[in-house]
Amino acid sequence: MTESRANSLPRRILRTIVVLGLAIICAIPLYYVIVSSFKTNTEMTQHPFALPQHWDLTKYQEAIADGSIWLAFGNSIVVTFFAVILQVAVGSLAAYAMILKKNWLTVGMGAVLTIAFCIPVQSTLLPLYQMEGAIGVVNTLPGLIALYLVDSAFCYYLVVGYMRKLPMELLEAARVDGAGPFRIYWQIVLPLIRPILATVVVFQTLAVWNDFLRPSVFTTDQSKRTVVLQVYNAVDTFSTDWPLFMAITCIALAPVVVFFLFCQRYIVSGLVAGAVKG
Repeated sequence: MTESRANSLPRRILRTIVVLGLAIICAIPLYYVIVSSFKTNTEMTQHPFALPQHWDLTKYQEAIADGSIWLAFGNSIVVTFFAVILQVAVGSLAAYAMILKKNWLTVGMGAVLTIAFCIPVQSTLLPLYQMEGAIGVVNTLPGLIALYLVDSAFCYYLVVGYMRKLPMELLEAARVDGAGPFRIYWQIVLPLIRPILATVVVFQTLAVWNDFLRPSVFTTDQSKRTVVLQVYNAVDTFSTDWPLFMAITCIALAPVVVFFLFCQRYIVSGLVAGAVKG
């Protein structure tokens, strides 16, 4: 027993060193962005990784001066909230339907959704643009939200595996007691799959908030920009105020970092619960 502990000690030390090294590597870009936002262009060029001589908030004041960053924040919040709600609703209902009635039709639809999950988003941009242009929702927030419904396949893919481990006896007992399909879904299934739903919400919130491709293609009006586009538009063609760019980047990153730190335990608990359930 003592010998096994002695053998495991070097492994723990090595594992700790490796994890700390990876954490430092991942933290270097974040450190560079934060400290650069408080520097001047000259100081940033001459001493890129040094701490600023004077912690100047001028660039942050410039970033919020015209109010466009707050409008972009509002757009990102609206798009992310409704997109994630719709994705979770569609994905979980599709998974519930597949579990409730398993026949050749539901199996075929499940295969179609799995294939759809594997199709790159870039290959669908042109037909989606033509479809939204035909109904006049290009360059609108509802049109942008509708684009993210395709990611419901990801929600379905995670939720359906978790639902298969649910005790079907509960659903059968509720059906015998006279509960309808939607009541079973709302009062029994949703509480049971809450851990994986939390995981899906975290993943999809980060994905929608940080998405650049779809907002850049489907929105051209400045009033419809998301916060990621606001960061991109801070780069000029011939000259860029890099400290200002870093300040805008920090403002855009702050909600995502706080959200992830708050919700990371739900990611682990949801995935682990799905792995050991049943």
